[in-house]
Formats: sequence, C-alpha cells, structure tokens
Amino acid sequence: MKLKVQVIEDHPGEGRFPTFLKGTAVTLAAEDDADFRHWYACNMQGYDTYIPGAFVSDGKLNRDYNPTELVQITGDVLEVTEIVHAWLFATNESGETGWIPAVSVISVV
Repeated sequence: MKLKVQVIEDHPGEGRFPTFLKGTAVTLAAEDDADFRHWYACNMQGYDTYIPGAFVSDGKLNRDYNPTELVQITGDVLEVTEIVHAWLFATNESGETGWIPAVSVISVV
C-alpha cells in the first residue's frame, strides 16, 4: 500500500534542480533551522540548495539526489515514496516528483 496525502497548505517550491549522482561533492553549511532538523544548506556543482545530512558521507553524496521541491496548491493529492526528517518525497497527479514539507499535507485513505 502506498501513502497518499492531500496538500492542505500551498507550497511554492524553490525552483528545479538536476539530479546529482552518488559521489557528487557536497559542501555543507550549518544546519538550516530548528523546524527542519538534520537538513543542511549546501552547494553541489554550483547550485545552492538543501540536503538531509544522512545523504552525505565524507563530503560526497552517498546516493543519487534531486533537491527539487514540488510546487503544490491546497487540495492536490500526492503519492509519497520517501519520508526524510519532516519532508516527503512525492509524486503529484501530473507525474512530477519532488519534496514537500510534511506539515503541508494530511494523510488520505
């Protein structure tokens, strides 16, 4: 069974990013803030974005990673494929994938 959620708060996203491959060098900054613990501001191949600390080992990605956030409006239904430190990686009904904060959705049956 797959987790379906409905967006309860618009999420504007922060632009589209390429998928960075395992082994890509990552420069981490400080942990972002108390609301999103274990997420860090970072730079990868000239892109400033955010990453869960667990995705980085010895200054490199330990898995493929795309930091794109889904742009969603209230009422949209998403299928969640991964949950990482209060963020969900999901697919919308148009087939787009990306991250959305868990506080922006509720579970649906």
